[in-house]
Amino acid sequence: MQYVAPIGIGILYALLMSLVREPHRRRLNALMVAGAGAAYLSGGGLGGWEFPFTALLTYVAFRGLESWTWIGVGWLLHTVWDIVHHIKGNPIIPFFHTSSLGCAICDPVIAIWCLRGGPSLIEFVRDRRRTGRPEPTPTGAAAP
Repeated sequence: MQYVAPIGIGILYALLMSLVREPHRRRLNALMVAGAGAAYLSGGGLGGWEFPFTALLTYVAFRGLESWTWIGVGWLLHTVWDIVHHIKGNPIIPFFHTSSLGCAICDPVIAIWCLRGGPSLIEFVRDRRRTGRPEPTPTGAAAP
């Protein structure tokens, strides 16, 4: 469950963000990346290294105001920082020892969604229901 729940949280994050219309969805996600960059500042355990990382993610978030790609890069950078904290630093949630590991599993799920342009998952599901799933054609048969 420790490894599955973070994936579900990442999917839930994308679903909830799908409720926000563009261009506000992209800008809100840029702010979320900036906030994630500062998550370890008050006790991450890596001392002064927390500040350059926060500055880096602030820059990436600024670029993300206009680009989903930069937001995805920001979540991937945060994934690396989560792994470093899981191995050498303090967890993101002080009373939950493996919280940085969970964050390192969740963040790439969000990053993949962002690198795909942050599409509305709700609209994706609606479109699938509306059009239905196409019937698979038998091997060797031509589609009508």
